[in-house]
Amino acid sequence: MSRPDARTLIDTVLDKGSWTSWDAPPADPAPPGSSYADELSAARVKSGYDEAVITGEGRLDGRRVAIAACEFSFMAGSIGVAAAERFVSAVERATREGLPLLSAPASGGTRMQEGAVAFVQMVKITAAIQAHRAAGLPYLVYLRHPTTGGVFASWASLGHVAAAEPEALIGFMGPRVFESLHGYPFPEGVQVSENLHRKGLLDAVVSAEDAREVAIRALAVLAADSSAVVAGPPPEEDLRPVEAWEAITRSRRDDRPGVRTLLKLAAADVTPLSGTGEGENEPGLLLALARFGTAPAVVLGQDRRFQRANSPLGPAGLRAARRGMRLAAELGLPLVTVVDTAGADLSKSAEEGGLAAEIARCLAELVMLDAPTVCLLLGEGAGGAALALLPADRVLCAQHAWLSPLPPEGASAILYRSVDFAPEIAQAQHIRATDLRRDGIVDRVIPELPDAAYEPRDFCERVGRALEHEIALLLRSTPADRFAARQARYRRLGTPAG
Repeated sequence: MSRPDARTLIDTVLDKGSWTSWDAPPADPAPPGSSYADELSAARVKSGYDEAVITGEGRLDGRRVAIAACEFSFMAGSIGVAAAERFVSAVERATREGLPLLSAPASGGTRMQEGAVAFVQMVKITAAIQAHRAAGLPYLVYLRHPTTGGVFASWASLGHVAAAEPEALIGFMGPRVFESLHGYPFPEGVQVSENLHRKGLLDAVVSAEDAREVAIRALAVLAADSSAVVAGPPPEEDLRPVEAWEAITRSRRDDRPGVRTLLKLAAADVTPLSGTGEGENEPGLLLALARFGTAPAVVLGQDRRFQRANSPLGPAGLRAARRGMRLAAELGLPLVTVVDTAGADLSKSAEEGGLAAEIARCLAELVMLDAPTVCLLLGEGAGGAALALLPADRVLCAQHAWLSPLPPEGASAILYRSVDFAPEIAQAQHIRATDLRRDGIVDRVIPELPDAAYEPRDFCERVGRALEHEIALLLRSTPADRFAARQARYRRLGTPAG
């Protein structure tokens, strides 16, 4: 497989002719006349690069960005003091100048010729990356073949969005080192980009050409100008009265639009993110970047169809949700949660995996999140899985969506030892959209004319406009005012004044 070198990659990703190098000649760490000095000299001649990292800036679809790319042909892309200093200087400049940062590692890790002092450069680089992120600036990573060792265990694994080359070797310990130490080869198919994507450690596996498009879409959300978000007219409500059981029946239709249809029909610049980033991937919880009209958002959406076909929402899905919450808070992006679930996983593995604790952590983080938040009740809203994504500054509800401590059949079984009374239980528990609005749980009901399943495009576009409107209004408030209003909102729920 042909793979681009660092300069070719930069030319492929950035707008043509926009690249400007930030690099000065590196300080030579090798004593003159040493074998290491000879190695460096030979590497410069052979590779055409003066170090294992090149840095600079350019334009990405017109947006100014900073970029740092490794070159594997220079001493296996290994990072020593000079390469680390070049990298850190570029990160610090990007932070000062408020630029998104793109990095493209391809490295065997630490430069062995420089020993421990090279090894600890990973700490210096990591500190610079974290300072960049703490400044609210996006950091995107494109891992290339191969990326191993300390590079993978530090700055290559810290991106807000992480993609990789197809069929790239990516792993902590290189397979040759493993076999030398243990006497047998590392299992095949593990340290491969496609496997890491399946495990929720990478968000995408794409070519260099497609990496450009992924970065453009991601930055359209991650680096969006919130002052440009415009609130359209408030959505109109034209609601036909509906009984609770009818709403539940409609919400369970297989052809009812879910979160993936919503993003397809009502959002732009959609960038799916994969899993927790920590080795877990549960597709029943969709995590994505998207724009609704002019409003950027991190989207956490429960995929009811996947949960039905495969397995209910479990702890890993909620950990993926918390990744999205952290992303929104770090970059100050609006967060949209989409509730559409028949309930959480009720199994031994879910209990032992900390399901209840993950629900609690989601509730705690959402209630305290330092970002504008909007919850959309899109369909089914059963139990703790629904509650985990509910707390928000504003809560919208589709006309036939509902929220209940259990599916009504479960409540009927508890009260009457039979599921036959589910319709009566549903009515008595006040779980309909209009009931939820009356009780202060929901702020706005989005009409279905007469059913989302009959008008998927119109319905989704109606939802998209409502989300844009609510996000725009929230962005007009100060963070302190939003936080105070959110705390007051949930404090007064169920009280006479509420």
